[in-house]
Amino acid sequence: MRRQRHYRSWLAREGLVPFRVQVKETDLYILARTPLEQEAEEAIITFRHQLESYLTENPLFVESLVPLPLDPRAPEIVREMLTASQKAGVGPMAGVAGAMAEFVGKTLLSETPEVVVENGGDIFLQSSTERKIGIFADRSPLNMRVGIRVPPERTPVGICTSSGTVGHSTSFGKADAVCVISSSTALADAAATAVGNLVQGKGDIEQALEWGRTIPGVEGIVIIVADALGAWGGYELVKL
Repeated sequence: MRRQRHYRSWLAREGLVPFRVQVKETDLYILARTPLEQEAEEAIITFRHQLESYLTENPLFVESLVPLPLDPRAPEIVREMLTASQKAGVGPMAGVAGAMAEFVGKTLLSETPEVVVENGGDIFLQSSTERKIGIFADRSPLNMRVGIRVPPERTPVGICTSSGTVGHSTSFGKADAVCVISSSTALADAAATAVGNLVQGKGDIEQALEWGRTIPGVEGIVIIVADALGAWGGYELVKL
């Protein structure tokens, strides 16, 4: 676990206070104007309870690797995950980390004008200044050498990274990193999984980018396989 989380120390902290909040399996690294551990913990407990209650009554939600029908009676966080999965063509749990980051982050915005919530490589960002988000690609020589420049006017935004070579999330691909940007963090998470499933090697980068850009709501994609990189979208890449 330590190997998977040490990238947190590389998140830009200018003007923000870092803190970590963990409730059961949910482990969030948060940057905000002031320490908000209690508020973050309460938000996590609230959204976990909503998810856990729904999963108890709907076990297929956890097991399915394909989209499920929308459920208008479900809690908002569940509806967001169902919508994201339908757009990306994956199971609804593919967006759970991004959804939790976004819903906790938006809750904290009542206490802070800026917040970064990181959940296992999935980031919800609201900022009043330009931020650079590094891409964690583990064994690649490009690991944390490439970042995405995010101007404040494009926030709130979700920036989510899936990997076929590191982490515990289900992936059928072999990319070192597939990073997706969207105004919906749940969608960015689900789409990163979907695009990552298509990448078995360097030769798949172009085709995966072409397919990923057709997902409604996706604003940018970066794929890293070893020393190769491909990108699409309206965001600027920067050297770190």
